[in-house]
Amino acid sequence: MLLRMSTLFLRTLREDPADAEVPSHRLLLRAGMIRRAAPGGFTWLPVGKLVLDRVTQVVREEMAAIGGQELSFPALLPREPYETSGRWTAYGADIFRLKDRRGAEYLLAPTHEEMFALLVRDTLNSYKDFPVILYQVQSKFRDEARPRAGLLRGREFLMKDAYSFDLDEAGLAEAYDKHRGAYQRIFDRLGLDYTVVAAMSGSMGGSASEEFLAASPVGEDTFVGCTHCDYAANTEAVITPAPAPSDPAIRPALEVHDTPDTPTIDTLVELANARRLGGRADWTAADTLKNVVVTVTPPGADPYLLVIGVPGDREVDLKRAEAALHPAGVAMFDAWSTRPDLVRGYIGPQKLDQRYLVDPRVVPGTSWLTGANEPGRHAVNVVCGRDFTPDGTIEAAEVRAGDPCPGCGSGTLTMRRGIEIGHIFQLGRHFTDAFQVDALGRDGKPVRPLMGCYGIGLSRAVAAIAEQHHDERGLVWPREVAPFDVHVVAAGKDLGPAAVELGGRLAARGRRVLVDDRAQVSAGVKFTDAELIGIPEAVVVGRRFAEGYVEWRDRATGERTEVPLDHV
Repeated sequence: MLLRMSTLFLRTLREDPADAEVPSHRLLLRAGMIRRAAPGGFTWLPVGKLVLDRVTQVVREEMAAIGGQELSFPALLPREPYETSGRWTAYGADIFRLKDRRGAEYLLAPTHEEMFALLVRDTLNSYKDFPVILYQVQSKFRDEARPRAGLLRGREFLMKDAYSFDLDEAGLAEAYDKHRGAYQRIFDRLGLDYTVVAAMSGSMGGSASEEFLAASPVGEDTFVGCTHCDYAANTEAVITPAPAPSDPAIRPALEVHDTPDTPTIDTLVELANARRLGGRADWTAADTLKNVVVTVTPPGADPYLLVIGVPGDREVDLKRAEAALHPAGVAMFDAWSTRPDLVRGYIGPQKLDQRYLVDPRVVPGTSWLTGANEPGRHAVNVVCGRDFTPDGTIEAAEVRAGDPCPGCGSGTLTMRRGIEIGHIFQLGRHFTDAFQVDALGRDGKPVRPLMGCYGIGLSRAVAAIAEQHHDERGLVWPREVAPFDVHVVAAGKDLGPAAVELGGRLAARGRRVLVDDRAQVSAGVKFTDAELIGIPEAVVVGRRFAEGYVEWRDRATGERTEVPLDHV
């Protein structure tokens, strides 16, 4: 393949676009690879489309290697299957909904579990037909409230979604492991630095769930690792180690104290130590029980209030709370005038007439300094299991670097940010139950298949690669995904034809070649564009061409070497 920049549909930009927030967004726009078409929607221009196609080809090759078979569903789908699964309501405002001229309701699919389950139900009917792995490469749609960061958070995006169907748990586990291995090979080939982390299943349902996160300071996901073992998890999936319970009866009696002007944890701790409340002068924020009121809004239902109790040295992380309460939305409660029984800054769990969930560290026998449900008053020796009984536990407290590892108990947690590039799930029978998918087993009795779901964001993967492979001059594509193998630059007057001829020779040997043969463009601009576009190798046809030499440049290392023309 050979393309010439004199005729290529490509316009590079010298300056960063004002609305581009992250490096991948800025560089892909400046390199003429994408162009904004609408909020959260981008046009793939010819050179960018070549990169996207290379990424997609890697994925197709690795899916074929594990027996995946590709098909394609429409993106415009009827309401009924999603009503059956419950996700028409569960998705809330996150999906695009529309009606046809007859009033029938549709959606632009954010994912296709329902359709794959229906297809298997209507097509496969015997144990002899299983196991099977089906996948597609298709645009997905989500009504993001605030599209941002270019390809990283859009309303339309290209995705590979695969689904496995097996007749027993062992088969599902094997399919899951196959996909996990395939994903590792894919991301290794794409040149990504990534971590596999434990994750929440969210709207997908099911049990086992892992994310593949590409390390990046602009990533929207925060994940933890351990200093001692290989534990890794999205912060939403981190399990808090709980202390052993103790006998509540051995604790001192509850005492209520006047604590004026202490609506915050810091002011409360300062006063408690100054007055030696409970006979102590060593109170810390971790000894207090903070009770936070949130509004929970289940899809299609009325909102309700929930009080969450966490140690006072922690904040409630709304993303963790939403993950725990999915698919409900969670927001901080602020209509205090409507609930005079909830005394802001002085709420305690004792005699609390409200649903109450606590952090796993709040176990029977633990004693706390907390609100007394009266203005200007707090209580000490408030003991779980004696003075209050929670309705359950919730993982909603913030996770911090230095927390004990829930995996080994010996190490501590470190924290990094990452871009989600893949997610795999063991769905189980969540969808096959909904659609009554059955196959005839070996014994002649019906067997309900188990599903796995395996997604890769292809357009997001391009952005993640750009985030990890760039420098101050532009993009630095890994060879596996680069739009071309070689960028031939005509750097002297009247050398365009020679550059094209050299490019043709390289293309004849199977190299993918881009030739900059623009006649009215200076060599400096051509070199700037070459570095911006980021092709792995450049061959400069310049001042020593007449002597039989060209300059070879390596984009990643910056190495430059003059080589004989017949060695190219």
